[in-house]
Amino acid sequence: MGTATSTLVTNFEADPQALNDAANLHGAMRVAQATIVVAAGDSDDNDIIHLAPVPSNATVPHIFIGSDTLGGSATVNVGIYTTAGVVVDEDLFASAVADAGALADVRHEASNINTVGKKMWELAGASVDPGGYYYISVTMQAAGGTEGDLSFIIHYVVS
Repeated sequence: MGTATSTLVTNFEADPQALNDAANLHGAMRVAQATIVVAAGDSDDNDIIHLAPVPSNATVPHIFIGSDTLGGSATVNVGIYTTAGVVVDEDLFASAVADAGALADVRHEASNINTVGKKMWELAGASVDPGGYYYISVTMQAAGGTEGDLSFIIHYVVS
């Protein structure tokens, strides 16, 4: 019977002990959450809703998104934008999530599972941490046309 260990365990068992990144072990969990009224004219294809600023050095284990019926055919992408409003990757986390869904964790709907524990700056494709924040945002992927509520809960971890 084989036994494998994660880097977290390997570092813990090392002599002398090696430090783990606090964002991946014993970091402080933070939350950003709200409900946004999406006007009928704000659910058109390629309309953007910036949900929350998340520090560039944070890891993001969960992103819950849910909405009313925004026209019955609306779908959303969930991704990253700079705080200047420039798209980094509009569907990094989720692609074409249908409206009228209860809150569901979409963090890995489109992103690979090997992105667990990656910092926002790494997910954004930067070679070094630029500091500051990135927006986690929703981009309408297919038009809705009806007013409704969009709710989100984003968990992120900082050291």
